[in-house]
Amino acid sequence: MPQRVVRVNELIKREISEILHTRYQSESVYITVTAVDTAADLRRADVFYSVLGDEERALAVDGFFQASSADIRRMLARRIVLKYLPELHFHEDDSIARGIRLNKLLDDLGLPGESEEPPGDGEST
Repeated sequence: MPQRVVRVNELIKREISEILHTRYQSESVYITVTAVDTAADLRRADVFYSVLGDEERALAVDGFFQASSADIRRMLARRIVLKYLPELHFHEDDSIARGIRLNKLLDDLGLPGESEEPPGDGEST
């Protein structure tokens, strides 16, 4: 990925987070923007977010982004100067939930020979 796209991704992520937490304070309490993936031609950006809460809250946040994406893009255009401001597409980032599920599966395996005590904590002679 070109270095410019990486910088644009980080800039868009930071500015969207700032917009959410200043303009949409009540709606964004449970939202964290985790990543932005911008196309090389800067015409499209996938914005990934995580939601703190249950499935009902995640659906409410999805509806919020569908209703507010044009307004967020308009505010973003005032803050960022690019030749093309990407069209924003919001997606829920489920990587945290997948990681928790994977850790639970690994814990459930209960491999023999594992000790609860980390190495090096025993008494030395």
